[in-house]
Amino acid sequence: MANSAAFKKVRLFDLAKGVADMVPSAPLMLRHAPGLIHRPADARRTIGSVFAHHAGKHPERPFVRFEGATTTYGQANAIVNRYANQLAADGVGVGDVVGILGKNSPTLLYLTLATVKIGAIAGMLNYNQHGAIADHSVKLLGAKALVYDPEVTETFESISPELLPPHTYDYAAFDAACATRPATNPAVTETLPASTNAFYIFTSGTTGLPKASVMSHNRWLANMSGIGGMAVRLRSSDTMYIPLPLYHNNALSVSLGAVLAAGASVAIAKQFSASRFWDDIVLNRATAFCYIGELCRYLLAQPPKPTDRSHGVRLAVGNGMRPEIWDEFSSRFGIKRIVEFYGASELNLAFVNAFTVSKTAGFCPLPFKVVDYDQETGEPKRDAAGRLRAKRKGEPGLLIAEISDRVPLDGYTDPSATEKKIIRDGFKNGDAWFNSGDLVREVGWGHIAFVDRLGDTFRWKGENVATTEVEGALDADPSVEQSVVYGVAVSGCDGKAGMAAVTLADGRQFDGQALAERLYETLPPYAVPLFVRIVGAVEATSTFKNRKVDLRDEAFTEIGNDPLYVLRGRAEGFVAAYDGYVADVAAARAPRG
Repeated sequence: MANSAAFKKVRLFDLAKGVADMVPSAPLMLRHAPGLIHRPADARRTIGSVFAHHAGKHPERPFVRFEGATTTYGQANAIVNRYANQLAADGVGVGDVVGILGKNSPTLLYLTLATVKIGAIAGMLNYNQHGAIADHSVKLLGAKALVYDPEVTETFESISPELLPPHTYDYAAFDAACATRPATNPAVTETLPASTNAFYIFTSGTTGLPKASVMSHNRWLANMSGIGGMAVRLRSSDTMYIPLPLYHNNALSVSLGAVLAAGASVAIAKQFSASRFWDDIVLNRATAFCYIGELCRYLLAQPPKPTDRSHGVRLAVGNGMRPEIWDEFSSRFGIKRIVEFYGASELNLAFVNAFTVSKTAGFCPLPFKVVDYDQETGEPKRDAAGRLRAKRKGEPGLLIAEISDRVPLDGYTDPSATEKKIIRDGFKNGDAWFNSGDLVREVGWGHIAFVDRLGDTFRWKGENVATTEVEGALDADPSVEQSVVYGVAVSGCDGKAGMAAVTLADGRQFDGQALAERLYETLPPYAVPLFVRIVGAVEATSTFKNRKVDLRDEAFTEIGNDPLYVLRGRAEGFVAAYDGYVADVAAARAPRG
């Protein structure tokens, strides 16, 4: 858990300074303020109509920059329309799902816009998922069509063929099918209400296999107005660089929303590279970028070079910027504004650093509470009367968000999964609150500071990792009798790294290279645990949860005589723990691959 000394108390002076900084952006903010005050679900306004409006008004303006090449709004809209009309010809209609599987590219973005233009739902598949996990995700989508990037053929081929929809294309086949389709705007776009669902974003939630959280157009428009228009405040001449995968809300909702709020440009990186980051920024003439905390740490770990300052970036937007590196990051790279925010794919509100208060996760005008919680289970704690108790300002507690007609919850595709996250009758009969699963501090004037993540999920590399998913992969290995997985803090790193306490099957020896190879085949790389502790039998009785808490508290330092192995990377696998491993992880020297 982070040290309380790292958190900033927000003062009235901080807000006044933030308001003064907003003055040059007043016209943009005034344009988007109504979208926060009144955003009816039946309004005929969607992501597709916003994009089409910009394309019609400024067709010559740059929209996408990729590897040095530029596509205008008009050119991109023509491609998007051909894609949309092909999907419609395949029978995809309002409320249907299109599975989209690929690395970052203009094509991936065009497919996403095409899907939402016809009222369908873009199912943003994570190309790091393979085999059974990929099958699970495809089943959840129930897509009518699926389009995949040839660069992720290995992932595509791991999906069971019987689960694929009748219309399945790779990029080349889809482009060929679209060649004769009209480039005109689909008529249906202007008829769609904002309540229409737009995206399925996969998240681990708090436990189990990935869940598909729902992003409606209305909620996306709230992101566009609140985070994009009121906080990020791009100019139409700006270019937002996206090094994060487009299957994440950081990229697809926050960053694209900020771009379309201003009619600005987006620059897409195929994938993040710490060594090439600033060179790509310069190549694509970016003036802003999105981040997660790990990305910032990796950039700071790079040796200084001229491009650290010879770029045009003036702001960054993202989440997970550690307070202790905030000033160093801003100073080294000359970033004038850091727009930190807090949110989750399934959460019905977001905090954003609109007032540019350093070292905070931002401000939210919507109703939330920070409440007492059970330190063993992570669940909200109720008093003798069955009610929740709010924590005092500055005290860490569980963040919960009120659910109401004003602030509805999109939830997951699975209603039972959604219901598990809802707290009912918390402060009075009939009220409802969404359990974020996160510990925060309220630091004044509607601002919070992030503290830690609770439950059977931990956050690593900007991703939520479900412990049960990793345990399932470990337990499937013939050498493993039983495993317990939990997140542990690693000095110099954001989030929690995966650690597993493993009991070996009778007669089996630990083979670190073979185990790592199997885990890399079944889990995304970020979910493969960094530490494996070999232990005796782990209690599977009612005390199991308490034992898991003990193991988590012992981490990788208080392990007695238990053998400990660490992940060197895909090639070397797990090796005996050695001095300096934590430093290697912090400096991104391990794990490799």
